[in-house]
Amino acid sequence: MLLSLFFNLRVNSNSMGITWFNDDFYALLFRLGVNLFFMTILIRYLYYPKTKRKDYLFTYYLIGIITFFLCFGLKKLEIDTGMGLGLFAIFGILRYRTDAIEIKEMTYLFMIIGTSVINSLASNKISVVEMLLMNGVLVGITYGLEYLWLLKHETRKTVLYERIDLIRPECYEIMKTDLETRTGLKINRFEIGKIDFLRDVAQVMIFYYDSDQTFSDYNDHSGEIA
Repeated sequence: MLLSLFFNLRVNSNSMGITWFNDDFYALLFRLGVNLFFMTILIRYLYYPKTKRKDYLFTYYLIGIITFFLCFGLKKLEIDTGMGLGLFAIFGILRYRTDAIEIKEMTYLFMIIGTSVINSLASNKISVVEMLLMNGVLVGITYGLEYLWLLKHETRKTVLYERIDLIRPECYEIMKTDLETRTGLKINRFEIGKIDFLRDVAQVMIFYYDSDQTFSDYNDHSGEIA
């Protein structure tokens, strides 16, 4: 009875154009595992120890997984130019409807999307070794830049400064000391931007090394200090 029920279900699914199982399922599991493995290295063990930004962990993982499933599913379909342009338009709308993020976070986002696309669209003409090599090179270069070559990461923050009497070049050291006292940061250098004499304020961009700070989290570059 169960065999008859399964046969009828299979016949009905075939008539409706539904396939319950095919060999691509194993390819999906393998490529998904490879993608999650390298994504975890990039996100959890390279990006997060440097920034401690849990919100981006959430974003990177979900965007990477969604991109992987989207590309893997669309790979089996014949996508014309119009459909491809439509997909790019959707991603463009999402980009312009979100807040601007720092260049480093944007670079990691691009790496996550690129890795997911590579792992999902790899065809039979690309061997497993070649796919692993591309992922390994990306992880290796990222590790080298983060932990071997660029050990000190300079961060910037924009502040509104009201003591415009100190913006003169000869008062540089005095102004730097005053900024360090107010912000609690060990400042490497600073630059003076827009000056508003009507309000007696000036925009000052201060630069500092994350590794030189002894307290708090200075990885949020979007805030302003008045």
